[in-house]
Amino acid sequence: MLVTISREFGAGGSLVAEHVARALGWRVADNDFVARVAARAGIPEATVALRDERAPGFREWLMRALSRAAPELIAPPSPLPPAELEEAALVKVTEGIVADLATEGRVVLVGRAAPAVLARKADALHVRIVAPRADRIRAVMARQGLGPSNAERLMDDTDHNRKRYHREYYDRDWADPTHYHLVLNTGLLGYDGAGDAVVDRARRLGWVTAALSPREPGM
Repeated sequence: MLVTISREFGAGGSLVAEHVARALGWRVADNDFVARVAARAGIPEATVALRDERAPGFREWLMRALSRAAPELIAPPSPLPPAELEEAALVKVTEGIVADLATEGRVVLVGRAAPAVLARKADALHVRIVAPRADRIRAVMARQGLGPSNAERLMDDTDHNRKRYHREYYDRDWADPTHYHLVLNTGLLGYDGAGDAVVDRARRLGWVTAALSPREPGM
């Protein structure tokens, strides 16, 4: 049993995931995901803690570490440009960890193309989180400390990359609602309201839940 959360940037997908995990008594696999990748490559956690997957040069650093510690995870020589080879190798590692998390179960998995990787898994609930554009821009401004134009640019660039990732590696339209069991608008429902809808569906599926604890602050 697991829940996957696909989200538009700024729609609050991580907040919804946290709400769902608390209600179900499960855990969230979000910010710790890169640590799992690094652990698979034998990279010390202390080293990972000093890095951020959004920081410039992170992908290059991680790929160098992977090539040293786990060369079998890196694709053999090919005519593809180095940047594409790096991403393809990371896709392979990511898919393996998503599969591991699915086997462990009782997890809310945020992003990582999990709905595509786990499309055939029967006991998975795939959720897409959306919100009006203006709401998302305001959320990005608040979270990133950016002005309107820079927040909008970051939002569009991030969503464009997510669309490209799904199209290139899974031949899927990331925004197609038919890939998901639930599509929830946090602009109308709020983060907790969207989370409650997911929890309600999980209960209807017969998944055991825990009492909902008070919501923690933050995004």
